[in-house]
Amino acid sequence: MDKYKDKLGGLANKLKQERPKTPMQEVQPVKVETVVKGAEIQFNNWIPKTLLKRIKAFGLEYDRSLKDINIEALELYLNQKAKPEETTKNAD
Repeated sequence: MDKYKDKLGGLANKLKQERPKTPMQEVQPVKVETVVKGAEIQFNNWIPKTLLKRIKAFGLEYDRSLKDINIEALELYLNQKAKPEETTKNAD
């Protein structure tokens, strides 16, 4: 029992004398990939309310913005429907 008390007493004294070393965090900047975007313009149109609800639900489910969904949908539509020559002539 005395041996145990000596160990505890020694520990208490050691803790009082030495300050605990706290680890220092290193702050490192987050690497962000830069995405080159083209010039953007505003695009407005009216759509059915039920379609908007479906788009919003899709965006929440797949963590996508309405803007991203619209851009992807329009690009897919044009890639399927338009001929390559027509899109490049009318792009300007």
